[in-house]
Amino acid sequence: MNVATRVEAAVERVHATAYRIPTDGPESDGTLEWDSTTIVVVEVVADGGLGLGYTYGPAALATLIHDELAEVVSGADALAPSGTWAHMGHHIRNMGRPGLGLMAIAAVDTALWDLKARLLDLPLASLLGAVREDVPLYGSGGFTSYSDAQLEAQLGGWADAGFRFVKMKVGREPERDPARVRVARSAIGDAELFVDANGAFARKQALRFAHDCADDGVTYFEEPVSSDDRDGLRLLRDRAPQAVAAGEYAYTLADFVRLVDVVDVLQADVTRCGGITGFLQAAALAHAHELEFSAHTAPALHAHVCAAVQPFSHLEWFHDHVRVESLLFDGVLEPVDGALRPDLTRPGNGLELKREDAERWRAS
Repeated sequence: MNVATRVEAAVERVHATAYRIPTDGPESDGTLEWDSTTIVVVEVVADGGLGLGYTYGPAALATLIHDELAEVVSGADALAPSGTWAHMGHHIRNMGRPGLGLMAIAAVDTALWDLKARLLDLPLASLLGAVREDVPLYGSGGFTSYSDAQLEAQLGGWADAGFRFVKMKVGREPERDPARVRVARSAIGDAELFVDANGAFARKQALRFAHDCADDGVTYFEEPVSSDDRDGLRLLRDRAPQAVAAGEYAYTLADFVRLVDVVDVLQADVTRCGGITGFLQAAALAHAHELEFSAHTAPALHAHVCAAVQPFSHLEWFHDHVRVESLLFDGVLEPVDGALRPDLTRPGNGLELKREDAERWRAS
């Protein structure tokens, strides 16, 4: 292909499929319990190339993509994903962009960026302009449903494998959390310990817990209170001994703007905030406000874009998504010394759907 003479490659087809995969055991955090994970995979075709993207959310997202977004994307220039992103956002204005709207856009946008990179025969990290070779990870699980033995084995296993950071869930049974934190601390040695309440605590309850667990070396407190509670986040940021993080439920740029003056670490999730286009906007905002920036879940989808943003702290190696992605895709990266290194020998994001394997979990 002669890139210099290419003007455009029109998108020919958009297809979305939902897959529901049971968890490997009961799981819960401070606010929810679940026994399966649903992923909606999007494939976009143009000029003989196929781009792959996805989001984690209800199977209804596949219907939304087929019924509302496919008509906008079909015929669009496959080499101009940011323009198509804007058109998709305008099209769903009346149905609401935050939430399912931007999750659907995220799945399509990540597929479009992958398609562009493949048409240009470039790894996605190179197309986006990589600034680092390795993407640091934090091991994430430690569910409140786990026994102490499970907690110790999972978090300790990540520490033994070279992870510098590991995270556990708290907040479902606050009276048990101090003992659980001590189990985790004993298991992980010198690794940093993160906790995530998923917004389960009230303000003063969260602040008390933050101080109680400081002696056990907890350095990072994610969503100590609801992300909608800006005053609560500000209180924790100013008075807790840990870095306070939030942003996984930010969808629009305005959502991120509301957080920049109340957190130490701004999080973004490429599967929720409108895909790679939205993720780059959130990273630029964090950079402008001199905030640390962290990526939430979906490690196989985040690896390339996280290699290309500044600032950047770490990517979540989330137990459920690691398992789902390894079951559904070839080309999934494996950590080395607690980091991912994007494969620059493969075009795009390097992922290929295992079609025959995936059929057993098809939900739509």
